[in-house]
Amino acid sequence: MSLATEALFRALADPTRLRCLLLLHAEGELCVCELTHALGESQPKISRHLAQLREAGIVSDRRQGLWVYYCLHPQLPTWAQEVLRVTAAGVTGDLPYAADAQALHDMPNRPGAVCCA
Repeated sequence: MSLATEALFRALADPTRLRCLLLLHAEGELCVCELTHALGESQPKISRHLAQLREAGIVSDRRQGLWVYYCLHPQLPTWAQEVLRVTAAGVTGDLPYAADAQALHDMPNRPGAVCCA
């Protein structure tokens, strides 16, 4: 997989995309509803940012019924994975990232076999 350096850093420069990527890095795979809950943003806003990340080749998605789940692209280059790992380690405990993780952890009825709306 080829990922332009500028595409990754352009993605990381937007606060919403950065927050989504750090949650995906920590959790592996998340439904759109989990991201909207954790970030406190609307579904259209989160979906728009996830579409940009997918088009850049940074995340991939899978559909399960009506629901869409996202994860870091499995062929994300090692250097890009390392950028995300170091970034996640560097902001551990910082706001808004710690609050996002806590909100996700506290989410009632988190999706399992069936996702929320």
